[in-house]
Amino acid sequence: MPPAPKLPGEEPEPVAPPKPVEVSFWLWVTSGVVFIVGYAIIFFARDRIIDSVIKGNTSSAVNPDQIRSGTTVLLAVLLVGAVSFAAMYVLFAYKARQGTRSARTVLVFLMAITVLFQVALPFSSLVTLVATLVGLIALALLFLPKVTAYFPKVGRAKP
Repeated sequence: MPPAPKLPGEEPEPVAPPKPVEVSFWLWVTSGVVFIVGYAIIFFARDRIIDSVIKGNTSSAVNPDQIRSGTTVLLAVLLVGAVSFAAMYVLFAYKARQGTRSARTVLVFLMAITVLFQVALPFSSLVTLVATLVGLIALALLFLPKVTAYFPKVGRAKP
């Protein structure tokens, strides 16, 4: 069980998290790195993506330069988003490893958003889908019955 919160200036006691929580942390780190790699691959393959979008364009209101510019910006935003999500994965996985219950909740929301993006956007790849799967496994490890006691409910008295 994690230690009680300390006052400012007090050193926290080192705590060894349960094995599933420790494995989950490293899976979150792996998921974040794989996401960055996946979206970097997509970003650097943007010429091929842009060419296919231009070929599929049937609207005369949008010219190829607009498609090229818009697609490049979208892919750059997705790459920055992947880096941001990877940083949040690592931060909240670290907090979960310390026994912070709310970090698990944040990771649930981050993974829900990730899954929605993977399903809704046409820019997912096998690499980003693998990263999502690794993240889902990491999330499941945080909710195993044997690690529940490591994440105590705040403000509730013990029976």
